[in-house]
This record gives sequence, C-alpha cells and structure tokens, in this order.
Amino acid sequence: MAQMQWANALSNRSSLEAAVADVSERAASLLPAPADLGLVFISAAFASEYPRLLPLLREQLPDVKAIVGCGGGGIVGMSKWGQMQELEDAPALSLSLACLPDVQVQAFHIVSEELPDLDSPPNRWVEAIGVEPSPTPQFILLSDPFSAKINDLLQGLDFAYPGSVSVGGLASGSSTPGRTGLFCNNRLYREGTVGVALSGNIVLETIVAQGCRPIGKPYQVTACDRNIILEIDEQPPLVLLRQLIESLSEEDRLLAQTALFIGVVRDEFKLELEQGDFLIRNLLGVDPNIGAIAIGDRIRPGQRIQFHLRDAQTSAEDLEWLLQKYQKHNQSQPAPVGALMFSCLGRGEGLYGKPNFDSQLFKRYLDNIPLGGFFCSGEIGPVGGSTFLHGYTSVFGICRQVGT
Repeated sequence: MAQMQWANALSNRSSLEAAVADVSERAASLLPAPADLGLVFISAAFASEYPRLLPLLREQLPDVKAIVGCGGGGIVGMSKWGQMQELEDAPALSLSLACLPDVQVQAFHIVSEELPDLDSPPNRWVEAIGVEPSPTPQFILLSDPFSAKINDLLQGLDFAYPGSVSVGGLASGSSTPGRTGLFCNNRLYREGTVGVALSGNIVLETIVAQGCRPIGKPYQVTACDRNIILEIDEQPPLVLLRQLIESLSEEDRLLAQTALFIGVVRDEFKLELEQGDFLIRNLLGVDPNIGAIAIGDRIRPGQRIQFHLRDAQTSAEDLEWLLQKYQKHNQSQPAPVGALMFSCLGRGEGLYGKPNFDSQLFKRYLDNIPLGGFFCSGEIGPVGGSTFLHGYTSVFGICRQVGT
C-alpha cells in the first residue's frame, strides 16, 4: 500500500511571488508525486495581494488536486533550516502539501444563507455540504469571523456526520468585514467557510489545549436562564465565587481579577475529572443584586461547572500534559505524518514572552512531523465528543493512516 506523505514550507520573503516560489519548490521537492491536498496560510501583511495568491500557486503547482487556506495575523510552518517558526505581524506564507493515497479529498465553500435550520434532518446538511457521510469524513474548516454562523455549522456537522472530527479556525488579521481572505481551489472568498473533507484511509486526531487550570471544586448548576447562572449548589454563584477567591493565594487572587473563566463539564457521568474534561468559556459579567453570573455559552440545570484560571505557565503545562497523554495513548498506532496548528491570537509571544512556544513544544514530543497553521480569531476543535469554537486555545489536528 502506498504511504501517506506530508511536507510543509514557510517563507518570510516580502515579495509574494518570491514567497510562493519558495514554499512551492521546497514543499513539492519533499514529496514523491504531485500532492492531493494543499493547505496555505498567508499573513495579513499580504492582504492587498490576496487575489494574486491562488493564480501564483496554481502556476507553480498545477497538479495539486485541492487547495484551501486563509489569511491570518500570524503564520506557522517550517523554515528552510527545518526549524518550527511562528511569524507574528510579519510577511509570511506557509504551505502544507500532502500525498493522500486511498483518501477522497473534497474541497467546498458554504455561506451562512446556505446552512439548513438546526432542526433540519441530517440529509439536508449532507446536501448543503456536498460530502457523503460514508466513509466517515474528517473536516478542516476555515471561516470568516464576521459572516460564517460557525456555531450553527459545527452543530450541523456533528449531527449529520457522527464520528467525524472537525478542526480549524477563524481567519484573522482584519477587523473589517469583507476583507477576510478565504481560499478554495481557484477562488478567493470574503465570507462563509471554506473547508476540505478527507474520507478513507486517514485518521485526524486532535489536541485541544485550552490553557486553563481548575480552582476550587466542581459545582452543580441548580438554576439558570440561557447563559445566566442563577444558582450553583442551590446558592448564588457570586457568593461561592467570593468565598473561593478569598481562599486563594495572593498570586491567584490577582490573576482572578483578569483571567477568570468557567469550565463546563462535558461528560455528565464522569466522576473523576481531569484536564480535557472541561469546555472553557468566558465569564462575561456578574449581577451583584442577585448574585448571578453570565458566561459565554448556554447552560442548563444539572450541568457541572468549575472556575478556572489562565496564565502563561498554566497554558504551557496544559499543552505539555496533553502532548504527553497523546504520545502515551498512541504508541501502538501508525506514526503521524503531518499536523496543523490553529492557535489563538492571544497566545504566542504576547502570552509567553518568547516566540515559537507552542509549536516547539509540539515538536519536542512529536518530532519530524511537518507542521503548518496560523493564529486565529477563534479555534475549532472537539471537546467531549462535540465540536466547539474556542478562544485562547491551541488546537492541533494530527494526520495518520488508519491502523491495521
């Protein structure tokens, strides 16, 4: 059986022609045949030249079957010296090429107006996406942050394609609607979602590093209204939160003023909770009159929550723990051949105080795996069997062949 192969090249050339020629030549030279899939991430420094990207790529790589990509405020890839790099706020172009034998590769673009209602049957979603549910597809999704209705899309994909995995991110680098760059085959789009479905002899595994640590203990939501928590353990949540903060160290009390989050437990039946069991959501505000708190997601009675803190050290330890767990649990499987990184604009050098942190930590545990990606305005990845849009997160999608 032919083997899956993957390559990545990153260029910081300030000329788009030079950057495209650089990454195309280097990435293609590492593969034995024309690629089935190309994934391209381009710095917002090239925003005025987005319309020129795909024609230049097609000129260099006419035989690549499908190309998808987007613009970003920071770009991730492999330098010509084989170093993992995260180039933030600078001209950069990252190209991943993959030879995927026995894998069906299907690129698509969809706008929010084409999304079925959430109460539509699965076949309506299959018709809208244009991808058959069998064999089970794996999705890479790149979306416009202003127009994609991404939460509806993720719910629909989970519903219509049970067992599928979806990863990706929201394009970044522009605060103006209509200036986002989304690329699919030979076209530049300014709205909606571009994606690629991979079906057949491929496994897409994920690491979703939300960068938080729990404080205190889990509570059960006993009264709520949409995203407003009125009671936990039959008490006003603000009362219990104040008691919790008083019990923290001075350092954590200071951190709680600016970096306090809510973790929602995804598995209602799991008793012993650990990292990865929580969906982290923003704490949006409090009502001191009734002691309620508002969070960045809908909540329902009976769900368990726990307060969380986030800082650079916690983010580093969280990612390292997840990488160790992945390495341990996948020793008997075929080795990964390629990976993608979708990291929040709020991470990177601004969080850690030094460059290339998440990508080099990934390389420490999963060496010799070509890695490409970008810094997102929101990250897409699964937690507890469902797919969500995250913030302050690094999502890794890791590709390998199906085990025998």
